[in-house]
Amino acid sequence: MERIRVDLGERSYDITISSGILSDLGTALKEFRFSKKAAIISNPTVYNLYGMTVLESLKEADFEPSVILIPDGEEYKDYLWSYYILTELLRLKLDRRSCLIALGGGVIGDITGLVASLYMRGIDFIQVPTTLLAQVDSSVGGKTGVNHHLGKNMIGTFYQPRLVRIDIDTLKTLPQREFLCGIAEIVKYGVIWDEGLFNFLREKREEILSQDNDALKFIIKRSCEIKAEVVSRDEREAGLRAILNFGHTVGHAIETLTGYRSYLHGEAVSIGMVAEARLAAILGITDREVATGLSSLLNSYGLPVSIPPDIKDSDILSTMEIDKKALAGRLRFILPERIGKVRIEEVTDSDRIKKSLICSTGL
Repeated sequence: MERIRVDLGERSYDITISSGILSDLGTALKEFRFSKKAAIISNPTVYNLYGMTVLESLKEADFEPSVILIPDGEEYKDYLWSYYILTELLRLKLDRRSCLIALGGGVIGDITGLVASLYMRGIDFIQVPTTLLAQVDSSVGGKTGVNHHLGKNMIGTFYQPRLVRIDIDTLKTLPQREFLCGIAEIVKYGVIWDEGLFNFLREKREEILSQDNDALKFIIKRSCEIKAEVVSRDEREAGLRAILNFGHTVGHAIETLTGYRSYLHGEAVSIGMVAEARLAAILGITDREVATGLSSLLNSYGLPVSIPPDIKDSDILSTMEIDKKALAGRLRFILPERIGKVRIEEVTDSDRIKKSLICSTGL
């Protein structure tokens, strides 16, 4: 079993990565001395696949687990469904030493983390991510939140899990489209931190797409190592952690404008990374080849790289202006200097921003 430590003092926790470890979850949780009552938060799709395995594992470890399901989809990651979960927790009489288990992808992890931070002013939760995107990104780092119709993840908290337990066998049942969304986030890590990872994704494309076990373990572990290092240095995004938002300024705007229904998160981030790399080239921060190389890699995995023509650049710009990453109305972007190194840049020239959005359709 691979083990990575997220070093945050008293809030530190482990990320464990292996195959076939869902059935041992109950045993792993016994060391935390939680009270017997626990709740599994999931959606029907994931629960039908893995719910009984987790439920029986908890029961065998002498827990008394309950199950709370919410609909599957980004459009359900909102305050109303968090309120529903909170109501169920009260009805089930979970106490301050109870724990929640987030069994699912990024939506389940984000909303469970938010609910855990609010219930009785904070109870423990465990991340059990079942999508590649959640395994390499959203399950690690303690960002929780729900969406508002005016902006993605605008209601949330920083609240760390007690454990992240990654069973890569869950990827065998993951739809290809969702698997590729995780690849987009892994590409992001290559651009912001590790050129070697970027090159690995290019050179081992066939092995990754065929879900070769060794290739998967490598890209998941390396992504978690990068995320853990960044979060350990800057837990609450005072500076360095902002680089994890590469592609997200434009990407979140696309998700918001399409009502969280047209694009999965990784697809929107893929488009956003190309647009933001193009902006870096327009501003003279990087070479044009960085944007074209990034676009080529994403395209080779079947990910979208251009903004659809029915989304106006003016609408993207106005949506970005109310993004969390904007400060006093000034837009902040994560822009690559080269593959493996980025900078945080405030950009006030709206014409250049619009040009990058338009040109992302044809580099």
